[in-house]
Amino acid sequence: MVAASGLALPRAAAPCPARNRVGLRAGFLRFAPPVALPPRQLRCCASTVDDGVVSAAASKPRIPRVVGMGSKLVGCGSAIPTLSISNDNLSKIVETSDEWIAARTGIRNRRVLSGDETLRGLSIQAAQRALEMAQVKAEDVDLVLLCTSTPDDLFGGAAQVLTEVGCTNAFGFDITAACSGFIVGLITATRFIKGGGLRNVLVVGADALSKFVDWTDRGTCILFGDAAGAVLVQACSADEDGLLGFCVQSDGNGQKHLNAVTANAESILSNTNGVPGFPPKKATYSCIQMNGKEVFRFAVRCVPQSIEKALEEAGLPASSIDWLLLHQANQRIIDAAASRLDIPSDKVISNLANYGNTSAASIPLALDEAVRSGKVKTGDIIAASGFGAGLTWGSAIVKWG
Repeated sequence: MVAASGLALPRAAAPCPARNRVGLRAGFLRFAPPVALPPRQLRCCASTVDDGVVSAAASKPRIPRVVGMGSKLVGCGSAIPTLSISNDNLSKIVETSDEWIAARTGIRNRRVLSGDETLRGLSIQAAQRALEMAQVKAEDVDLVLLCTSTPDDLFGGAAQVLTEVGCTNAFGFDITAACSGFIVGLITATRFIKGGGLRNVLVVGADALSKFVDWTDRGTCILFGDAAGAVLVQACSADEDGLLGFCVQSDGNGQKHLNAVTANAESILSNTNGVPGFPPKKATYSCIQMNGKEVFRFAVRCVPQSIEKALEEAGLPASSIDWLLLHQANQRIIDAAASRLDIPSDKVISNLANYGNTSAASIPLALDEAVRSGKVKTGDIIAASGFGAGLTWGSAIVKWG
């Protein structure tokens, strides 16, 4: 998702701060070549909490941390709900048609959570499939990043996901950056590996925006679907680093064009004992509000610029890109960005027609399909870019495998 030329876009011209080829900001101390560090004794190491008792972890000793390592993508997975909603289905709810939706967005179908399905369940399935492809055991994962704006629990879901997957030695937390979330999570994973010495980081992008859609608004209900996707990012030698360059930016001036703000419901208590304004009214979230024209204008301008900055950092021309993988928001945005970058359509990955806009899940979902179908191969260079609410946007030039 996106925002406009009418926006006071971030020092739009403000380039991403320069980094050298190993990913360090200019002026920062360079890491010495990786050296094995002596193991440190942990003051506390616990794995589970049961009835208030913390039990000691019975896991095998950890491998000593080594900083300055590179990162590579070694596995991916995805999961989608069973219920498919077609454009024809929507035409029975709002005034629209399959032709009208497809012509303006490129979307034909979308998947929506139903029955007992949950976003947590989709996230767990995607994570398990990524680990299976990577041939990495769950207990060898050091960190789980759940990139979502729609968790089942307001306080976050990463801890529940990593527990269900079996990542007994991992820490986890949520990242909220809407449709940019996966790119932010991917870059964050590489920084934990490079600066924190972690070896395996599971990045999950998952969203269920169907819960926040006004199904009577044909301007937004036609766009969104639910899904989850995941990648396993693994430490490697610095000269094999698969993150070649990146750029991330944000601008709060565009929030008015795309948001789902909190709204106050009725007061929780009827008797306030005469204290004005207390207690606070119960909060709930409004449906997604979007100025489609402004978001479109923002995307087609800022996404190509972001990719160009990431390519510049990587020291690569656009012609070196094997695959362009953008957040799946609108086919017209994807086509416009590809055109501005002079990337032919046969190098563009798109599954938008089948799933709609799945927010933070869209990039890993499309990547997983492309890898499993044999389209993306080991060594391929991918230019990936996410953009959305905040406004936030970012790009990463990565090598698969």
